[in-house]
Amino acid sequence: MQPEIMHDTQTYGEYYAAVDLGSNSFHMVVVHVVNGSVQIIGKVKQKVRLAAGLDDTMALDDVSMERGWQCLQTFSERLQDIPPSNIKVVATATLRLATNAHVFIQRAEEILQHKLDVISGEEEARQIYLGVAYTSANQGNTLVIDIGGASTEIIIGNDMQPIHLKSLDMGCVTFMERYFPGGTITQQNFAQAKQAAREMLDEVAETFLCFDWHNCLGASGTPQAITEILVAQGISDAIRLDYLHDLEAQCIACGNVSALDITGLEANRKPIFPSGLAILISLFERLHIRHMNISGGALREGLIYGMLDNLQENDRRKQTLNQTVSRYHIDKPHAEAVRGLAISLCHQLCAQQNICHLDTEAVLGAAAMLHEIGLHIEYKKYHDHGAYILSHIDLPGFTRLQRTAIRDLVGLHRLTIEPGCFDNYHDDVKPMLEGLLRILRIAVVLCLRRQNKHIPEVKLTVDNSKWTLTFPAGWLKAHPLINAEMANEVWLQHRAGWELICD
Repeated sequence: MQPEIMHDTQTYGEYYAAVDLGSNSFHMVVVHVVNGSVQIIGKVKQKVRLAAGLDDTMALDDVSMERGWQCLQTFSERLQDIPPSNIKVVATATLRLATNAHVFIQRAEEILQHKLDVISGEEEARQIYLGVAYTSANQGNTLVIDIGGASTEIIIGNDMQPIHLKSLDMGCVTFMERYFPGGTITQQNFAQAKQAAREMLDEVAETFLCFDWHNCLGASGTPQAITEILVAQGISDAIRLDYLHDLEAQCIACGNVSALDITGLEANRKPIFPSGLAILISLFERLHIRHMNISGGALREGLIYGMLDNLQENDRRKQTLNQTVSRYHIDKPHAEAVRGLAISLCHQLCAQQNICHLDTEAVLGAAAMLHEIGLHIEYKKYHDHGAYILSHIDLPGFTRLQRTAIRDLVGLHRLTIEPGCFDNYHDDVKPMLEGLLRILRIAVVLCLRRQNKHIPEVKLTVDNSKWTLTFPAGWLKAHPLINAEMANEVWLQHRAGWELICD
């Protein structure tokens, strides 16, 4: 007789699911939680465009409800394997507005065998903020924006705590139906959509402008689509107003949604892209947004993390780095030594040049901790392997732009420095990344012996691109191997157009 196998939940973990019935798309995310690590093991997204089924009396038509029910049939099978207490199902703006929402909800609950909560706009905003805050940690006050199918949520928060939030009845599906009839895209249509958005924003803008916020994050939807366009076009940058105006001109030139031809714009996003773009332009202009990064999460992630109370107070970035170091068998003491020296040099750089932003220390610290992530593949090109790995894994706690910067720093931290290696970044960011790359490369060389007792205290003096490293008297002569490697690094930086002097 076989002995009974006892499953330890600390080892095997638990499964959780969140279902978000949005006005444009229905989403389901399934996660596996093992020893405090949250692993996404399934994501399903279907364009239901529920809001398109609202008629003039705000009643949902039968066709749109049937689309929604068919989608939920596909979700229901996956939910059968998850404890009911670990499932959350919520609906947002369209089912808040629909006069016959009860008809849809009754059938939806029968299909899912689970209660469906129609949450208020304020609760939606709170959950969105939680999802954004957990997956894209930022210091100081943060402005978060989520443009949905029938509503737009605007939130000011700090760390895990929302401070002020608002939900407005404007969304990419409802605005598309109202201001771009038949998919026609004209300058007049754009002007009408932007004016309508501005009028709604006028009622709440001052309550957000009075806050001193440092970062702006977009959650999914239109910001995600625009970020994908920038990536496809080789632009490593945040979303900026001039990009949005350029995209508006491209949309108008196409004339109709069916003719939209923008590199990086997915086909399933085209039907609602102009309306979402019009709303986002109005948000940038009315709230004086200079640049926006895309977050790593939104409503469904907020629902998941809301069920995991014990994880909410953790440092998301530290947790991510610890898990990644363990997963890829990185030598943690050595990584921490490189990080410590790099941060010390960074403090000296930032004190002498006004180039530090984008959470400078967080990006440099992560690149230092992960610079050997590709070593477990092979040594010769481990920096290239590291960049490849970082292109294909998630790093909760870091925005997409920060992840891209970390990847590029790791990929460039040794051997030849490619000319114009940061040309695809905005001019506001490029000088900082060049400085961080120089620091990381120096730190890696000086930590070559992998023992803290051999790491010197170095003074960095910065004069534009001319850097001078001052070592303790006789130190370089007493360490001929590192001296030789530093001489090579001086040459490599010279070839990149940077002057480095070791004194």
